[in-house]
Amino acid sequence: MNGMKQLLDNSVFELIPMKTTLEKAQILPAGTKVSVTASPAKGMDATVDLVEQFVQMGLDVVPHISARLTKSKSELSEIVTRLDESGVSEIFVVGGDADDPGDFFDAMALIRHLDTLDHPFTRIGVTGYPEGHPSIGDELIIQALIDKEPFASSVTTQMCFDVEAIRSWILRIRGLGIQLPVLIGIPGVTELTKLIGISARIGVGTSLRFLSKNRSLATKLLRPYAPDDLVESLAELAEDPELGVTGLHIYTFNQVEATFDWYRHQRASLA
Repeated sequence: MNGMKQLLDNSVFELIPMKTTLEKAQILPAGTKVSVTASPAKGMDATVDLVEQFVQMGLDVVPHISARLTKSKSELSEIVTRLDESGVSEIFVVGGDADDPGDFFDAMALIRHLDTLDHPFTRIGVTGYPEGHPSIGDELIIQALIDKEPFASSVTTQMCFDVEAIRSWILRIRGLGIQLPVLIGIPGVTELTKLIGISARIGVGTSLRFLSKNRSLATKLLRPYAPDDLVESLAELAEDPELGVTGLHIYTFNQVEATFDWYRHQRASLA
């Protein structure tokens, strides 16, 4: 039970900048921690614009800064200035999916340059991949995490449904001396067919097989997936102090109301 409480008490809700995102987020209470992604289709301006509006709503906002979407050092300086003026103190740095990067080829390049700036960020999150990356070799991914650790305050995993794969990955990075607190990425309440498509796109093979096995009946495809069983299993990891699992990063896919209703129900069940 303590593990479950820890996970829920330290949850971050990831939102995607879209036309309806601001409206959907109105149901979130002030103080809710939200993460705002960076979209290749909309650019970094859309992320920062939404962050500024969320701050005005009283949300605790963690912007994604995408290395490959940030085209120049001057653009990064402008982003830092705007986030500073909004009072943002935590960011999440990702490599990003843009095909034509500018000054920053990957997350590490952006982090190194950020370290030369007078920035306000006291916490910097980075990414981890328990099931590997679809286009980058495993050794390169692990080395990148080793390189980022001195600059980072936490690592958030890619969405994963395989608890043992998560456990093995954490034990591996701990064995390499990486001691960053881990937030585990899980989906919120999402249509199962959509979740299967997303899993295939981001290359989480074991998780995709898990989902495929669980859609055998046509009626299941009509019901949304909810991560109850997954979170219950992950609570065991949070109860092991050697693993350093501190919370959840919930990929809402902008299904904000359904996901937050699920979250509130989980919290109420612990009372």
